[in-house]
Amino acid sequence: MSDIIRLLPENVANQIAAGEVVQRPSSVVKELLENAIDAGANSIKLFAKDAGKTLVQITDNGKGMSTTDARLCFERHATSKITCSEDLFHIQTKGFRGEALSSIASVAQVEMRTRQPHEEVGTQVTIEGSKVQNQEPVQCQTGTTFFVKNLFYNVPARRYFLKSDAIELRHIIDEFQRVALAHPEIEFQFTHNGAEVFMLPVGALRQRIVHVFGTKYNEKLVPVEEHTDIVSVNGFISKPEMAKKSRGEQFFFINKRFIKNTYLNHAVTNAFQDLLPQGSFPMYLLYLEIDPTQIDINIHPTKTEIKFQDERAVYAIVHAAVRRALGKFSIAPSLDFDQENAISISPVRQNAAIQPPKIDINPNFNPFGKSTESSNRSLNLRGWFDNKEKSASGWQDLMEVAAQIDREKEAVTSLELEVGDEMFFIQHNRKYLICSSGERAMIIDQQRAHQRIRFEKFMTNISSGKPHVQQSLFPTSVELTPLQASLFDSLIPELEAVGFRFSKVNATQIELTAVPSEFVSGNGEAAFSEALSSLESEVEMSNASRENLCWKLAASGSIRHGQLLTTPEMQSLFQQLMECVQPFYWKNNKPIIVQFDAQQLNEYFK
Repeated sequence: MSDIIRLLPENVANQIAAGEVVQRPSSVVKELLENAIDAGANSIKLFAKDAGKTLVQITDNGKGMSTTDARLCFERHATSKITCSEDLFHIQTKGFRGEALSSIASVAQVEMRTRQPHEEVGTQVTIEGSKVQNQEPVQCQTGTTFFVKNLFYNVPARRYFLKSDAIELRHIIDEFQRVALAHPEIEFQFTHNGAEVFMLPVGALRQRIVHVFGTKYNEKLVPVEEHTDIVSVNGFISKPEMAKKSRGEQFFFINKRFIKNTYLNHAVTNAFQDLLPQGSFPMYLLYLEIDPTQIDINIHPTKTEIKFQDERAVYAIVHAAVRRALGKFSIAPSLDFDQENAISISPVRQNAAIQPPKIDINPNFNPFGKSTESSNRSLNLRGWFDNKEKSASGWQDLMEVAAQIDREKEAVTSLELEVGDEMFFIQHNRKYLICSSGERAMIIDQQRAHQRIRFEKFMTNISSGKPHVQQSLFPTSVELTPLQASLFDSLIPELEAVGFRFSKVNATQIELTAVPSEFVSGNGEAAFSEALSSLESEVEMSNASRENLCWKLAASGSIRHGQLLTTPEMQSLFQQLMECVQPFYWKNNKPIIVQFDAQQLNEYFK
């Protein structure tokens, strides 16, 4: 039998490696930004065209490369970061694998210009599909500039699977934000199709956060700071009232490297326990400094996952740091962490007489007596245990109180069981409606029911092309983050079809002039912002996003679990639900109504 194993050609091997490193234009942005930081740059400029599909250009003022290094850097596993396996456990740089540039060059047309500070001329290298086309001296500025053109030009199948420009741009913004937030000491600039997206000057961490996410975040940030021998934690968390319905603005940085870690995320969210409503998530940007020998970052091609030598200790420290920050700023109850763990005893004056402690008691105190301060009904058992004797009058008092309790229960029941249209309605636990008619009973989730009603109204507005619009007396200014701005541009047709009317002031600011009539006064603007915020994290959302948008709008301002409803409100909600096209199921086919007939109920009592 002939031999069947053979070595792959270099260009094919590079394209396979590129599948792990270069998934989309944002992957190119991430790798080149990190290389610029490793080169010691303090000013980095990113230019993109057509969401990076046509061009990604990154210019830095770092230390540049020599003529030999300029050619060698495109070889596989060529790196200046490590020399032996032991260096993998002392990594202080962003990149170290030596495969980013070779992978990019295998699936794009790449041009690089670089010059070191002490050199008079630089070097230009042109590569297409891993093949060097040209290398020559060139006049250029100090540092390095990469031009990555026509990504996946030689792998059309990969290019076909790229998403729309709006979605790919959001991926680029995500990567840019992660790098920029990790390095407030570096100046960053991002321009897309000639329009400025970010201009981030050098500043403190709080200033960088405000420049990235907007001025509204400035007053909502709570500083976190904790230093231990194992790990140091600093950064910011948001106040509970700033929590959102999505996990978009949650960042962990280990030694200035962005990572994803569900275990540490649980440490933060658990610290917010009982402070946030269900389904809400806090914003946080936490920076951890730890000995490189205590972590392993060489477990994923994109280096966004990490292993800790003592994960439980890091978890406990992060949880305690967040909890302490919440308590320190009077957001959650906390111990006084600034006081030593010792008993506080006031000093005794010299030659002063020692006074023994006194215990004052009230011999006439009766725990069963009637409280004059209580506003609620209480059992009046005065005399029941007077002089430790059970008198007949005490029994009579007790029976009278019990009868009063029964009468009050009957009154409450009669209120909840008012009859409307030959149907009985009861609200259970401020969450479910129990509806009874004849031999059939139904249990209705009030929150899902109201959201289904509103969702179908929004979808009807879109399909009819004539949404009901409520004109605003005065236009409302809404400030968007760059990520929200790119999302907004892709959702303009859907937002207008639902009933929003607006005018664009600049790239990140709009004015709302009208909102859908389904929103009560003042809620339309909040719903607009909430819908954009909740859709931020759904970067894979397709252009056919009307249904998704309608669900987000339906959830904003709807009846919630825990909301008390009157009998007329329950009747109205039930009537509107029965008029829906699909009253029985919420999104993702989750039930709204559970029905029981007399026979099913009788089965439970056999």
